[in-house]
Amino acid sequence: MNSDTPRFIDNADGTVTLPALGLMFSQATISEVDVTQHQAEDLCRELRLAGHDDWRLPTDHELLALVDRSRHNPAIDTTFFPDTKPDWYWTSTVCAWSSAHAWCVLFSDGNCYYGGRGSGSGLVRAVRSVPAGQ
Repeated sequence: MNSDTPRFIDNADGTVTLPALGLMFSQATISEVDVTQHQAEDLCRELRLAGHDDWRLPTDHELLALVDRSRHNPAIDTTFFPDTKPDWYWTSTVCAWSSAHAWCVLFSDGNCYYGGRGSGSGLVRAVRSVPAGQ
């Protein structure tokens, strides 16, 4: 990525693109209340946003790409993601030591932790891969 390429592009349709990674994120938090990781996956799969139906729960690396460590509570650029709460957001990445746990990103400080997939609770931001040239 050269210095002229912006980090984020607001698509003015409820989505934000991260050109360096070829990813498009939902601008808004998908869930209004905490859900389990299984429910988070379902919410993303069922999402229809900006004419797209291929949304999914981001991996830990994808969601961590949104973290802005120069910010706190929340540790994200709120110009592009204004409703982000300083709370847990689920990822699709299952923990290596236990399939009953998955990684979460805590947007109060931008760190990654884990929680129980069926019993824990977190919020949801959806992602989709952006095909080259779009």
